[in-house]
Amino acid sequence: MEYQELYDKLSARLDALASKARIDDREPIEAVLEKNGISRRDFMKWAAGTTAALSLPLSFAPLVAQAAELAAGRIPVVWLHMAECTGCSESLLRSDAPTIDSLIFDYISLEYHETVMAASGWQAEANLEEAIKKYKNSYILMVEGGIPAGNSEFYLTVGPHGKKGAEHAREAAANAMAIFAIGTCSSFGGVQAARPNPTNAKPLHKITGKPVINVPGCPPSEKNIVGNVLHFILFGTLPALDSYNRPKWAYGLRIHDLCERRGHFDAGEFVQQFGDEGAKNGYCLYKVGCKGPYTFNNCSRERFNQHTSWPVQAGHGCIGCSEPDFWDVMGPFEEPLASKPFSSIDADATADKIGVAILTVTAIGMAAHAAISAFKKAE
Repeated sequence: MEYQELYDKLSARLDALASKARIDDREPIEAVLEKNGISRRDFMKWAAGTTAALSLPLSFAPLVAQAAELAAGRIPVVWLHMAECTGCSESLLRSDAPTIDSLIFDYISLEYHETVMAASGWQAEANLEEAIKKYKNSYILMVEGGIPAGNSEFYLTVGPHGKKGAEHAREAAANAMAIFAIGTCSSFGGVQAARPNPTNAKPLHKITGKPVINVPGCPPSEKNIVGNVLHFILFGTLPALDSYNRPKWAYGLRIHDLCERRGHFDAGEFVQQFGDEGAKNGYCLYKVGCKGPYTFNNCSRERFNQHTSWPVQAGHGCIGCSEPDFWDVMGPFEEPLASKPFSSIDADATADKIGVAILTVTAIGMAAHAAISAFKKAE
């Protein structure tokens, strides 16, 4: 009964959105998918997978599909680039073949995105100003990159007016319906904010002062980017967040929890150095620096490149890129944390009780577990 009430509520919201006039005349997403060889069956399979990723019952898949169909032409999106490498956009747009996620994002009403828009210079600046004014309080703002702040704002200037990046972010955030920080740089400062942080780079939420949903990762998966848009279209509200304002549906578990090498960790079977027999046998990468036990993300479930692989599957440990200050806290990336105090993890409700008990002591507990497991195995 509880789910039925929620289903009816979301269905009514989507029907109301469908009744609104489209803001552009581009062809519907169904036709776009068909042109790219994606059948209705494939689309519904994708909707079912996205429904599961959003922690919704499978019966909600038709609603997720409808939300995806309504995303194009009805929800305007403004995407700003700050101090970054554009890797987050590349994650979404540069797959070897069009994915459903990337196609939906390609055909969403993207009003401003410096990388993919044809306009430049004065015209691009005018497009941004017009979008902010025309769709006041009805557009989604996505920001990629860390932002030089305070007396260092001048390190990032954008457009023909030479506006500071922080000015752009504040002006766009002021009239946004929802705000997403895309990638670790925008969520937590990223490499730009690593010591000694010469430009005084800050995450988006410290620039705007408004509620910001963080979607970290270097880069985040396309599923996490598009999934948050669909969640907002479905519910019209912010998702449940952890203590770092990350959506729990995507960042509620540790990499370690669903890693395919987890069994080897529990058995005390570790890669001792890259290229050894353990590496060939797919053993746990903790001793060569994997930060999966300390990192909250769904990479081990969603993977990258159309769900084909992810760093741990390819043979390199997780570097903890979706955690605050990971450039400073997680390094060296090819060495275990060992007895180094780990200050970024707190006893957050997003972790299971066992994981919290291990992680909040220090990383030495993990090393002790590995040593004991290996000793028992040797016996």
